[in-house]
Amino acid sequence: MDAIINFLQQTGFYLVQENPLNLVMLLVSFVLLYLAIVKKFEPLLLLPIAFGMLLTNLPGAGMYHEVLFANGHVQWGLFGGAPVTQEIIDEIAAGGATQSILDQLNALLGQTISVGLLDVLYLGVKLGVYPCLIFVGVGAMTDFGPLIANPKSLLLGAAAQLGIFITYVGARLTIFTGPEAASIGIIGGADGPTAIYTTSQLAPHLLGPIAVAAYSYMALVPVIQPPIMKALTTKAERRIKMKQLRPVTKTEKILFPIIVTVFVSFMVPSAAPLIGCLMLGNLIRESGVAERLSKTVQNELMNIVTIFLGTSVGATATAATFLSVQTLAILAMGIVAFGFGTAGGVLLAKLMNVFSKEKVNPLIGSAGVSAVPMAARVSQVVGQKEDPSNFLLMHAMGPNVAGVIGSAVAAGVLLALFGA
Repeated sequence: MDAIINFLQQTGFYLVQENPLNLVMLLVSFVLLYLAIVKKFEPLLLLPIAFGMLLTNLPGAGMYHEVLFANGHVQWGLFGGAPVTQEIIDEIAAGGATQSILDQLNALLGQTISVGLLDVLYLGVKLGVYPCLIFVGVGAMTDFGPLIANPKSLLLGAAAQLGIFITYVGARLTIFTGPEAASIGIIGGADGPTAIYTTSQLAPHLLGPIAVAAYSYMALVPVIQPPIMKALTTKAERRIKMKQLRPVTKTEKILFPIIVTVFVSFMVPSAAPLIGCLMLGNLIRESGVAERLSKTVQNELMNIVTIFLGTSVGATATAATFLSVQTLAILAMGIVAFGFGTAGGVLLAKLMNVFSKEKVNPLIGSAGVSAVPMAARVSQVVGQKEDPSNFLLMHAMGPNVAGVIGSAVAAGVLLALFGA
């Protein structure tokens, strides 16, 4: 009889009473799974994020332990099987740990933590491995030819990062610290891996809400951007036709990733991991001498890392961190970041037309957010609604890929300002 009672007390049905909010988080994960599978909102990453959220909130499963990453650092001693001592608790408390973390540590006093699967997978996020590997794949799938053919589009990509810094200022003036505000602002870059990389370094306790906001809004780019684009442009501006882009030589395409890596890394060294991996992937693609590697990073490597990244990011969305006023504020500020990012690119394109003889269709400025190639397709769709004979896709790809570089540089600046 004692054995049966002991078994029943170890089931999730019994353990859920210790933290009933886990049930709420399970419902949230179901909603995200619905959005990923039925509505197809960024399913390649939102699906594993949602399932990681489900796994981490299963009562008694012990797959992820927040205390192992207290204060934004990996607690290697606890990973190594050392028991939780009062000295360790005092040290973590001195580092500014939340009351929730301290309560969990006190409950484990004198015990060792059984490291879970998601604890191990999350190391790839915390150490910045997964986002950089994702960038290798992104680089291998990206054609920088439109940007090389029209270097002015680099300015449009830079202008679209306006949302990052405006949102940072707004978040900083409210309830968020500098590192937290920087992590929220990076949502405006419309670049999921960059948002995850930055947040994992600056505000890991916000990783779950920020990742969900970033990928949800990326999926909503075709809904968010068109009203802003139309509000900021006239019918005549939306009908501007641009000259066909010049052909780009193979030599230019090979030299571009090398030059960008050196220049950006000298200017913002903290952006080197992201930019370096992005350009490595692109060089593998454009060199033409490593076809097997190019196919591998575009497919097998990208797919494997996406699964690990999404699942481990979802694991951070525990009830204590996700069900809070902060999460609602992050979701609200995320949409503001996207809006200002879109507006920044459009407005700079309009300004360029004041001084340039060759007119730029302002719609391509909105593609400066780095949701590749979705944002460029939105520019094409909105433009063709005004004039079916106008083809803006290749012109929009210039600012679009420039936005990938711009968001990585912006992340490097924020890491330099607020990183440890």
